[in-house]
Amino acid sequence: MKFQVLCFLLSLPMPTPGAEAVPKARHTTVSIVGEEFQINGRPTYAGRSWTGRKLQGLLLNARLVQGIFDDRNTNTTAGWSYPDTGKWDPERNSREFIAAMPEWRRRGLLAFTINFQGGSPRGYVSAQPWHNSALEEDGSLRSDYASRLEGIIDRADELGMVVILGYFYFGQDKRLGDEAAVLRATDNATRWVLDHGWRNVIVEINNECNVRYEHPILQPARVHELIQRVQAVKRDGRRLLVSVSYGGGTVPKENVVRVADFLLLHGNGVSDPKRISEMVRQTRAVAGYTPKPILFNEDDHYGFEARENNFTEALAAYASWGLYDQGTNNYLDGFQSPPVNWGINTPRKRDFFRLVSEMTGDN
Repeated sequence: MKFQVLCFLLSLPMPTPGAEAVPKARHTTVSIVGEEFQINGRPTYAGRSWTGRKLQGLLLNARLVQGIFDDRNTNTTAGWSYPDTGKWDPERNSREFIAAMPEWRRRGLLAFTINFQGGSPRGYVSAQPWHNSALEEDGSLRSDYASRLEGIIDRADELGMVVILGYFYFGQDKRLGDEAAVLRATDNATRWVLDHGWRNVIVEINNECNVRYEHPILQPARVHELIQRVQAVKRDGRRLLVSVSYGGGTVPKENVVRVADFLLLHGNGVSDPKRISEMVRQTRAVAGYTPKPILFNEDDHYGFEARENNFTEALAAYASWGLYDQGTNNYLDGFQSPPVNWGINTPRKRDFFRLVSEMTGDN
């Protein structure tokens, strides 16, 4: 009998090394029709308006880029220690991110930005000695980062949320050895998303392409090449929706406007709310523009109690808006300085989510 069992086991087909698992059933599909985002074939916030401002088709969001943050530089890791343990823990960070997601969604938030190379954990600084990159020097994808991100995207899919996935971040793009590595990283990240069958992911090639990138293909004159590279990869006739952002107050350039599926703006540095609506108008006037969504996914201006603020002015111009709240590495304030408290636990966070709830009718 043992010999027969052994023969049967040996007759079974062996798994192919590196073969992809069969994708799970997915719940959330993001698409674009004209200037509107849709989820599962229905416009977001369908039929909804707020103080005369149309919300239908918009994608209210927050910059939560450090959901898979880690630091491979042992000289800087201590700067992200949790106050209760005295240690940094990337797995805890991602677990707490996932635990907070249902409350964000309950308040009406439909999307968040998260990045393979994070964002500055110290705010507006020039030097970035920490090593936070899901992308290796040769462009391969690190399995530990990918595993944490998989859990986050899976949960977003279950909750009906859209993930704005950033591939590259200035100050960390230097971790890639050359342009060939940037191309491999772009291909690997794109195939990874498509191979998992996610339909709730849209791509931001890099954060603020006009700010301090080492590789020319990540800079304004050529970044459209990467947008087109992602668009060319398909699974069962489906591809990812792609764009790129610029520094605060900057209007997208023609080469990006012509090819991007949606247009990303940043409001940091813009202190006059009227400039926000002006940026939207200027974007629609760029040569080559055709109707497509315009989306702010980074703005560090608040004043949510005021009648006019950057958030409300974006809506007045029919553009989506996203909160950027840096914080101060104290496990309390903000959403970008590890260790991050991902809860709605400060006056600023509460004011933002209160306004989102009021706008969207969720509570």
